[in-house]
Amino acid sequence: MTTTMIDRTDQPTEPGDRLPVVVVGAGAMGGEWIRMLAVSPHAALVGVVDLDLDLAATVVASVGQGGVIVGDSVAEVAERAGAEAVVNVTVPQAHRVVNEQALRAGLPVLCEKPLGPTVAEALRQVALAELTGGLLMVSQSRRYFNHLAAFRGAVSALGPLAAVHAQFFHADHEPGFREQMAHPLLVDMSVHHFDMLRYLTGDEPVAVRCSSWNPPWSWFAGDAAATAEFELASGARFVYSGSRCTPGLQTSWNADWHVYAERGAAAWDGDSDVRVDSEGIGFDVPDRREGIEGSLEEFVTSLRAGTTPQNEVRANVLSLAMVEGAIRSSDRQGERVVVAELLEESLAQAIADEQQGDVAGLLRSWASAADGLATPAWGSTPVTTASGGAI
Repeated sequence: MTTTMIDRTDQPTEPGDRLPVVVVGAGAMGGEWIRMLAVSPHAALVGVVDLDLDLAATVVASVGQGGVIVGDSVAEVAERAGAEAVVNVTVPQAHRVVNEQALRAGLPVLCEKPLGPTVAEALRQVALAELTGGLLMVSQSRRYFNHLAAFRGAVSALGPLAAVHAQFFHADHEPGFREQMAHPLLVDMSVHHFDMLRYLTGDEPVAVRCSSWNPPWSWFAGDAAATAEFELASGARFVYSGSRCTPGLQTSWNADWHVYAERGAAAWDGDSDVRVDSEGIGFDVPDRREGIEGSLEEFVTSLRAGTTPQNEVRANVLSLAMVEGAIRSSDRQGERVVVAELLEESLAQAIADEQQGDVAGLLRSWASAADGLATPAWGSTPVTTASGGAI
C-alpha cells in the first residue's frame, strides 16, 4: 500500500471576481456559512436574509462585514445587494419556499441538506429547477473530505463489492429543532452517511429494511438510534448502524467505514486513517478545500463553467430517498421498502401537493419519477444571472 499527498492545484479566485451571494438563515449553521464567506476567495457575502433582523445584523457584525444588506425578503435583499446567487441555510421545512423564491428571481441556489423533509417536496424542486432553468445544488458537504476521496480511490480498485458497513455513534447536544425531530438521526445525520455511500461506491439503493428507536436516557424527543440494511443495485449490501446519544467509544462525525470486495478490503475511521488490505492497491490523499468550503467552490466553479455539479438537485434525490425509505421501513416494523415504489408514490404526492400550475403541469408530464430525474441536468443550456449577464 502507498499513500501520496497531492498538492493543492486550484487557484483562488481574484478578489474582484468573487461571486456576490446572499445567505438566507442566520442561525447556527447560517453563522458558519457567514464566517466562511467572510474569508472565501470564491464568493463574497453581500446580503443576509432572516425573519429575525436583529440576529442577522448581530451575526454580520460579529465577522466584521461592512456594507452587507440585511432584510427579511430574499428577492428584495438580493436585488438591493446585487447578489448573483443564494445560499439557503434555513430549516429543512423552509428549503422549498426559499429555493422557489430564489429560482423564480433568476438566482441559482446552493441549499443546505436535506433538500426537503420528503421526497415529494424534493421532486417538486426538481420540476421547479427544470422549469426555471436555474441551478439548484444541495450542499452535501461531507463529500469534500480529502480522506474520503482517498478511501474512494482505494475502494474503486477493489473490484465488485460484497458489503459496506458504516457505524456512527455520538453524543451531541444541539438544543433547538434537532432535538425535537421525530427522526433526528436518520433525517439530520444519516443523510450525510447515506449520501457518502453513494459517492463512495457509485452504487444506488434498491430497497431497505430499518429499525429505529430512542434509548431511555436520550435527550432527543424522537428516535436517536437506528440500524438499516440497504440492497444496492450491484447486489451488494450497505449495513448501517448509529446513535446520536451514545456517550462512549464515539466515532468520527463521518462514521467509521469498512468495505469488503472481490480483491480485498478497505477501512476508513472517518478522519485521517485509511487502510487497505489488498496487495498492490494504494491511494492518493488530495489537498483540496473541505466541508462547506469545498461545496461552495464546486458551486461557483460550476456556475462559471456551465457544468453540472455533483449533488445537482436531480442527483441528490436518491440520498433523500434512502432517508425516507429507512423511516418508512422503521414505521412499518422493519418492512422492506422498495425505492422505486417510494419514488412513484412521492411523485403522486408531489402532484397533489403542488399549488403552482406551471410546476404541477410539469410534474404531470413526467412518465414516471425516474423519467423526471433523468431530465437534462443543469449545465446543458446557457445560463445567465438575474441581471442578465453571463455567469
